[in-house]
Amino acid sequence: MTSKEGSLDAPTRHPIAWQDPDFTDPAKLDAEMRRVFDVCHGCRRCFNLCDSFPRLFDLVDASPDEVHGVKSEDFGQVTEACTLCDMCFMTKCPYVPPHPFQLDFPHLMLRHRVAEAKKGKTDFTARQLARMDRNGRMAVPLAPLVNWGGKKSNRLTRGAMDGIAHIDRDAELPKFSSQTFMRADKKTPGTVNASAPAYGKRKAAIFATCFVNYNKPETGLAARAVLNHLGVETRATYPGCCGMPFLEQAEMEKVAGQARKVAAELVKLIDEGYDIIAATASCGLMLKFEWALIVPDDANVKRVAEHVFDIDEYVVDIAKKEGLPDGMKPLPEGVTVHLACHARAQNMGPKAAEMLRLIPETPVDVIERCSGHGGTFGVVKPTHAVAVKVGRPVFRTAAQQARGHIVSDCPLAAQHIVSNVSQAMEKDGKTAPVKEPEHPIEIMARAYGLLEDQR
Repeated sequence: MTSKEGSLDAPTRHPIAWQDPDFTDPAKLDAEMRRVFDVCHGCRRCFNLCDSFPRLFDLVDASPDEVHGVKSEDFGQVTEACTLCDMCFMTKCPYVPPHPFQLDFPHLMLRHRVAEAKKGKTDFTARQLARMDRNGRMAVPLAPLVNWGGKKSNRLTRGAMDGIAHIDRDAELPKFSSQTFMRADKKTPGTVNASAPAYGKRKAAIFATCFVNYNKPETGLAARAVLNHLGVETRATYPGCCGMPFLEQAEMEKVAGQARKVAAELVKLIDEGYDIIAATASCGLMLKFEWALIVPDDANVKRVAEHVFDIDEYVVDIAKKEGLPDGMKPLPEGVTVHLACHARAQNMGPKAAEMLRLIPETPVDVIERCSGHGGTFGVVKPTHAVAVKVGRPVFRTAAQQARGHIVSDCPLAAQHIVSNVSQAMEKDGKTAPVKEPEHPIEIMARAYGLLEDQR
């Protein structure tokens, strides 16, 4: 096989061989990391994506013998800073498959985490935070108390959480809802708009995702309201978490278990003619791509991947094929759209911005850069400061744009941005125009005058 400098071919991904003994073999893993790091050192195109690459290049530059002289125990610094955003693989690296170098940096970082977890080197707090269904079921009945304890202004509880659980006292924590999305959907069923162009042509099952179900059912209700208004029959579904939080903690058995369990339930809806709609970018990425790399032989997983749409992607598709009903009102205050990394990694284009530009006379600004947040990365003490550092260019841009809404398909990214923009503007003696983060579909619901009914 001949080598070539870079590649313009579409990137392809190989299944993750997490069950192969070679996957965590220390010598083979170390050799592969050095091979990949040597290529990265010679290229350095990814230096501004996240903190993994500056850390790697600092190690190499401080070594008397480049990559060969870097200590293996220092590789953990590089792995720690990776949020598995996939942006290096999707947008920067010229050496991804099918190039002969076969670089997949995020999955190499995942492989290193799996090997470290096998040695017992895991973060207890991060692993507990990843148990989204358990945590959500426990927190929802106690939501007012849990939210009180999680407030940044609560010096007593946040100080204890910082010292004992290593949850950074300066991190904005997601609030829990007193009612799940699934319960809210059942309590107040939606009504399909029979006069809409798409009426009778589509059925959509809204996969709630753990965040929408337990933390922000408003997003799911907005998605349902918009789809119903566009003439789409909907059904809410939530067989369980997609497993992305487990993936971040390298708990591969749990990810595979969730994939098989959730896919088996979603296939039943596909058999009834429903499209599967993901309300959160990370979950859409899991259902479309990651599941199939982790359990490649599961037929249900393959079928789900063929029938999943991101919510913004789905609305844009309806607009193009069936058309939208009239009645959208301008939002002259405008919207700043953060294109979430896991939305970009779905290789579908900037659907959030494309959807919101359907709203008449509404300024839409786009930020196409990582917010710095990812799962527990922006919450736990070892990496919160890094999340803020990586996100600063985003915060500055959003503050300068000063639009009336800040949205992202990643709810944690949106919260991270809004919180840090507010802090930065307060230091300058200004008041931030945005107080609460939103999902793009909530803006569509607002433009159609549907949002108020969902509160």
